[in-house]
Amino acid sequence: MWMCIAAVLLWTRSGGCTEKANTSDLIEYTAADFYEKLHSGKMMFIYFEHKVSPTISLFLVELEKSAEVLQDYGVLVGKVNCNKEPVHTYCTDERLLHTAFLFRAGREFLGLDLDTVFDVNSIVSEVLFAILREEVKYVHTDADLLAMEKAARGQKDIVLGYVRSLGTQEHRSLMETAYVYGTKYQFILITGGPVLKHLGVNESSHSSQVWFLHCGVHSRFMTPMTSERCPLTRMRKPLSILSLHSFLQLMEAPLVSEVYDDPSVVPPPQFPYQQTPQVFLFSRPATEHLDLDTATTLAWRLRGIALLLLVHRQSAAVKTPDEYNVAYRLPEKGSEVKYMTLHNLDEVLELFSNEEEEGGEEEEEEEDEEEDEDSEFGQLDDEIAASVYENRGNLLDMDSITQLTSENFHTAVAQSSLTVVLFYLKWDAVSMAFLSSFIEVAERLADSEVDDVHMGAVDCGEWTDLCAAQPGGSLPALFQPITAFPVVLVLRPQESAQHYRGMLGSEALHRFIMLSRPASPAPLSTQEDVMSFLQEVPHPELAGCKPDRVLGLFKTGTHAGVPVFTEAAKSLRGEVLTGLLTDELAEKWAADHTVDLPAVLVFPSWRTHTRPSTLPVSSAEELLTHINTALLHPVPELTVGNLPSFLSLGKALLLLFVGEEEDEIGRRQNQALVGEMRRVVELGEGRMERYLACWIHLGRTPAGMSVLGSYLGSMPPLPTLVLTHLPSGDEIYQYPPNTPIVARSVLQWLQRIEDGTHSPAGMLAEDSWPPAVKFYDFLKVMDAQEPGSTQQQTPKEKEEEEEEEEEEVVGAGRERKESQGEREGMTCSKGPRVRLEPTASAVRTKPVCFSHVLGDVVF
Repeated sequence: MWMCIAAVLLWTRSGGCTEKANTSDLIEYTAADFYEKLHSGKMMFIYFEHKVSPTISLFLVELEKSAEVLQDYGVLVGKVNCNKEPVHTYCTDERLLHTAFLFRAGREFLGLDLDTVFDVNSIVSEVLFAILREEVKYVHTDADLLAMEKAARGQKDIVLGYVRSLGTQEHRSLMETAYVYGTKYQFILITGGPVLKHLGVNESSHSSQVWFLHCGVHSRFMTPMTSERCPLTRMRKPLSILSLHSFLQLMEAPLVSEVYDDPSVVPPPQFPYQQTPQVFLFSRPATEHLDLDTATTLAWRLRGIALLLLVHRQSAAVKTPDEYNVAYRLPEKGSEVKYMTLHNLDEVLELFSNEEEEGGEEEEEEEDEEEDEDSEFGQLDDEIAASVYENRGNLLDMDSITQLTSENFHTAVAQSSLTVVLFYLKWDAVSMAFLSSFIEVAERLADSEVDDVHMGAVDCGEWTDLCAAQPGGSLPALFQPITAFPVVLVLRPQESAQHYRGMLGSEALHRFIMLSRPASPAPLSTQEDVMSFLQEVPHPELAGCKPDRVLGLFKTGTHAGVPVFTEAAKSLRGEVLTGLLTDELAEKWAADHTVDLPAVLVFPSWRTHTRPSTLPVSSAEELLTHINTALLHPVPELTVGNLPSFLSLGKALLLLFVGEEEDEIGRRQNQALVGEMRRVVELGEGRMERYLACWIHLGRTPAGMSVLGSYLGSMPPLPTLVLTHLPSGDEIYQYPPNTPIVARSVLQWLQRIEDGTHSPAGMLAEDSWPPAVKFYDFLKVMDAQEPGSTQQQTPKEKEEEEEEEEEEVVGAGRERKESQGEREGMTCSKGPRVRLEPTASAVRTKPVCFSHVLGDVVF
């Protein structure tokens, strides 16, 4: 529930960022407007401008920036020009020149000296502190804190924040979080005093800190509070909105979870704990109560660091050898579970203390690198991330697409026959690069007057409830939860979502959308319809495109095979044009092609003749497999765009590398080599089913040179034939150099490999390439946050009802949706760098070379 209550305002103001000034949010009120808003009971933060000095000018700039932030909290921000519109009292006394006023319930609530509200952080924090003065308590001594703990005992948990001074970024982060969670937790603010000694803080420390005091109602796993003090957990991350929100979510996790499965099959933690380590302790029936007490004690000491699970060994599903008594899983290093034999609880704590210290050292190194912006840019060896970083100040024009939210998403989908939606994250470099291409496609569709396609985008850092798509939630789920970014879905009313799995570029996406527009299958009722379907392009924009086509022939429209064909046709939308023939027209076509009804005719785009492949109609899944097989070229040319589909077949690649032709003789030689590969397939017949014979032209696909070099360790002379991506192993075999590539010799070479008498030339590496960005990866985002970042944020289009009462505004603010902070382009995992446009599909098999090039990771 609280995931829906944490408001939009929580993360859109990420601590280190500077908001973009929005002149429309800072209103210059006339005297009449001021009094009207004042008497309506609106909360207002107003500056009465007399004379503009350099100091005042700087304040007005910061006031303008704060207007967008404070409007999310129901506070109107503006100024009154006393030279134009004098307001009694406030415009007649020049002593008020250096004061801004907060009005509440129709009267002056507080005056703030400009020395205390000098920038956007101080303005927002001081205004919210004033609004929440009854909710956020201030303590100075340990006795004050003890009194607060006693009052909260059994009622609420306490969030205790220490900031060195008010009006800072940390103060603002704490106030914005308090505004969202103020009804759930008791917030306490400390700026110094004797209470710090009780908390173990050196007052000379420059770092702000947060503690969570467990004073509320405790479960059966909680340690009984024998003392008068509440158990306390310190937040180990620097204070920011992101870190504080994630910390509070982690405090909601069960103290100890009991499981009856082996740790190896226990799933990693789900949102919002998925970046938290797991610790497994093992329990036996004879010592169950003692083991539970031990687990509870350790869990308290690991609170905020790791999740603890108690594994019951009496379960038959537990396969861990008895010699191990502890296991753990570190999320940042994959899902592998490591097993250990430890003698005391301190060894477990030491394990995670070391991890934490290593993380702290890494953060210090990152901060050192950030001191020099040019040095930081030099670290971005990924072209996509570097491009996003280089253009970080250029805001995208998003007028051509609809920014979808939880409020307008379902309405927008219902109103359009075809909606194309991009799900992205602002801190993911690939997302931001593709967002530019997505906007380009939208503008291209508008220019060509394609009015039946609605283009929209969802910032999943902003609208997490929508992207999570949880069944049974407040929002009806039209698709599975988004887990990797960016993702493009094609949505139609009353239909399941369709994933776009092509290249993340404007041309590929535009082609996919244009091929998705015709009905699938298109009903064809005349001979002219059929010929038009087979020969014409769907739209002038696709003049250079020759798509694959499939025809379904059925005796009647009510035949049992029609729904099967229709289901398969819908799965092929955007890639293949499908048509449906019934009745007499279908019988005529069946007679012309000497096939029995029902039948499916496949017209691959690579065929020069019109004779189609004929397929039987069975189940939709089998039919789809048969269609894809019929569309497959017998010896396809591999490109960046089509490789994922070929790798998904699970066949070994018999891959021929040919060089760029310098003249007509070179072109004919390459054609002859490809012809020999066709003969290999023909002569090999059934034994070649396990292989995919293919070729790559290094002139048209230069990335193949890096791939070939990675396979063999050096660049061999061309042409070169290799066998790789074997389902049975990671070996790479090279056809003997300086040996003519002829079909029979190749088949003999393959036989030697199958017999085990030919040695491999190399091995595929064991690198793991997970998605570049995972959904709800909040802790990793916090670790990567850059203190002092000046990245600008795009204003959210949030309208406040101007007639609401002040208390209603505050209440509404607490019901906003969650959003995540932005961060600049993220660098990629280490490994070979090949400059290619990534694809939307995730290639997971054999992640060296081609998988590197074409997976959903950034290069």
